[in-house]
Amino acid sequence: MGDYIFECDGVFKSYGSILALDNVSFKVERGGVVGLLGPNASGKSTLIKLAMGMLQPGAGKLLIDGKAPGTETKKITAYLPDANYLYNWMTVEQQVKYCADFFGDFNMEKCDALLNRLQIFKKQKIKSLSKGTKEKLGLILTMSRDAELYILDEPIAGVDPAARDFILDTVMTNRKEGSTIFLCTHLIADIEPILTHAIFLNRGKIALDAPVAEIKEKEGKSLDEIFREVFKW
Repeated sequence: MGDYIFECDGVFKSYGSILALDNVSFKVERGGVVGLLGPNASGKSTLIKLAMGMLQPGAGKLLIDGKAPGTETKKITAYLPDANYLYNWMTVEQQVKYCADFFGDFNMEKCDALLNRLQIFKKQKIKSLSKGTKEKLGLILTMSRDAELYILDEPIAGVDPAARDFILDTVMTNRKEGSTIFLCTHLIADIEPILTHAIFLNRGKIALDAPVAEIKEKEGKSLDEIFREVFKW
């Protein structure tokens, strides 16, 4: 294995005349918690969809564990999208089994422990769950994988502060040892304490890419304060 789990080299992506990503280059070392930070429409979700092989770059190169996104990279990448992906007609048990059958690194013991902690019962129909419980179930299924890379797209958007605490605690305590968290969000203050590296994306371009400790030492400000300065209107 190389030093980097995620690499972008001169990536461009456009939708017609709209340039979503403009010469994006960065490298993510293994083992950290990396924040991909930026306001809405900054290109964050486009970059994640490229990493998951859902889109193709117009130019440049994106690598996961040294490989172009595809079947092999999906085997080591656990992805939590920013929208509900669960099947409403399934029971919780059926959805869990579906994920366990699909992903070879699914850890059923970890999943059961998290379901018990939240008192989500396997016989429940997913359509009967509240919106917040569905979001937590989606997170549980993602973090139940023993993946090398966890890509989480806006995992704390639209949830109350207590739920945010649960989500971040679940992420940090259930990640595979030595794995990398790649966390995409615009809610900086809530995730700042867990980040080791920050990448600011502004209108498709990299505005900042550095270790969090280095940024704070150099600027003498919190990451949230710097974010507000970089992205002020």
